[in-house]
Amino acid sequence: MIENDEKWMRYALALADKAQAIGEVPVGAVLVQGDEILGEGWNQSISEHDPCGHAEIIALREAGKKLTNYRLLDTTLYVTLEPCPMCAGAMVHARVGRLVYGASDAKTGAACSVFNLVANPQLNHSLIVTSDVLADECSEKISAFFRHRRAEKKALKQALKQAAITEQKQ
Repeated sequence: MIENDEKWMRYALALADKAQAIGEVPVGAVLVQGDEILGEGWNQSISEHDPCGHAEIIALREAGKKLTNYRLLDTTLYVTLEPCPMCAGAMVHARVGRLVYGASDAKTGAACSVFNLVANPQLNHSLIVTSDVLADECSEKISAFFRHRRAEKKALKQALKQAAITEQKQ
């Protein structure tokens, strides 16, 4: 199972690259049943102006359309970052069987880190969870993205400051 988990997490990492290429937080997700891809997604909240445009939601929507059913029984969702409460709730509602994620999210993680919606006994469904699959690679991809974004903001701030100084001298 570990070998298969790594295979699909690498696939999700490649999807995360698609998100990064369009300026999104690099998160990718793939939903499989057995060895068949039912749906895949990458973050598109910014580009699509959609607060629900998370990789997991896109993968779940695609799978639902493929199966013509919102119940996604006996499936496994692989995602590079621990799901947020919205995505975790959607997985519970869809009856996803198993969640495998890479990096933990200490700020909004809803599969263990902050909340545990996917295994809450008060809900009518719970998922089997495997965490930390290729965690270092997943975490580094997100960390590098935010390091780059902070550096861009710093460079822009410095350029604006220099432009203001130049304007004052004229």
